Amino acid sequence: MAVTVKIPTPLRNLTGDLSEVTAASDSITALVEELEGVYPGMRERLVDEGGELRRFVNLFVNGEDIRFLEGLQTALGEGDEISIVPAVAGG
Repeated sequence: MAVTVKIPTPLRNLTGDLSEVTAASDSITALVEELEGVYPGMRERLVDEGGELRRFVNLFVNGEDIRFLEGLQTALGEGDEISIVPAVAGG
């Protein structure tokens, strides 16, 4: 099984400047661990010390915010596209 992960510019320093990577995870939780194994430092940028998705990070599976799906337990399937989108603060 393969999923595609879109990497935003601020995290590309962890992926060797790759804008897209593939993974074989079946859930968002497993994906975070897989990304951490291949690209150390990724986990701490996505989830907090309590294991929850950081407030300023949004994850989308096929355009759907995981906060409106099953959160970090959201299942992934063949061909899914995951987008990591840092929140933009404004004032």
